[in-house]
Amino acid sequence: MKQSIMFKNKPLIKSWASVAGKKESEGPLGAYFDVTTDDDMFSGKNWEQAESRMQTEAVKKAISKSGVGTNDIGGIVAGDLLGQLMATSFGISQLQFPFLGVFGACSTMGESIAVASMIVSAGFSDNVIAMTSSHFATAEKQFRFPLGYGNQRPLSATTTVTGSGAVVISSKDDNSNETPIFIEGITIGKIEDYGVKDSNNMGAAMAPAAYSVIMANLKENEFVASDYDCIITGDLGVVGGKILNDMLLHSGVDITERYMDCGVEIYNLNSQDAHSGGSGCGCSAITLCGLILGRLRRGEWKKVLFVPTGALLSTVSLHEGNTIPAIAHAIILKGGK
Repeated sequence: MKQSIMFKNKPLIKSWASVAGKKESEGPLGAYFDVTTDDDMFSGKNWEQAESRMQTEAVKKAISKSGVGTNDIGGIVAGDLLGQLMATSFGISQLQFPFLGVFGACSTMGESIAVASMIVSAGFSDNVIAMTSSHFATAEKQFRFPLGYGNQRPLSATTTVTGSGAVVISSKDDNSNETPIFIEGITIGKIEDYGVKDSNNMGAAMAPAAYSVIMANLKENEFVASDYDCIITGDLGVVGGKILNDMLLHSGVDITERYMDCGVEIYNLNSQDAHSGGSGCGCSAITLCGLILGRLRRGEWKKVLFVPTGALLSTVSLHEGNTIPAIAHAIILKGGK
């Protein structure tokens, strides 16, 4: 079963916006984010409201940068980590866009871009927003322990990123002065489960999913790794990134010279106490909407493979002793005509 779609009518990313929390703004990518804050509550009453406010800000910022009127937005494809997509439901309800909620755990930015791209490429809408978010405190509350518990985490654990990223995906570019960024194609991932049960080592659970979708992307499109300037995973962290590279090398594919992981890039791992790196839907989203798309627009990269990764665990499955299935989706991004 073929997983890849190469678009005949290539949609493009017209604009993007990123909203980042305090720790993220203090990291190596802080200068790339559109909105940063010293208040991770975002003046809200609770952590969940804070995450919703990040989403609202990201969407509004992305639209304002696009030059597209609000009435010309055909819909929004978005999700988050919380039950019933709680942050998204409250975050965008006031905007009254047609809405498709998606859940791919930390791969949600890839899934939302994939769905939005297919809608635009097929001609059903000229402008669709793809967005996601995560918040350290909301994720810890739902999946692990409340912050006040003060539990200790092993070095293999990752730190959920507080941030939200949004992109406006369009059928045409009205700004000829800027380098366009096209979505050339997508590779939809399959669920992979290698039997990992440790929720504090999600990099190990997700690495096989990244391996599977990267191999499918290369094989189905008759690509080699060097066709990309960079292959970028979402949040495998130090541990998962090493596993991924070992798996690829075992299959004869060497991406070590062109590999980057958003979770490794977003924090200073020597000084910010992030353990194995960053994770959460917002990790790949704000790295995409900060660093990656900026480099494509400036011509520093011509073509990249963006591969957000997600661990599909829940509090129920975890407590029942189940393994951690994982998913990853690959987005081909190309700068220039």
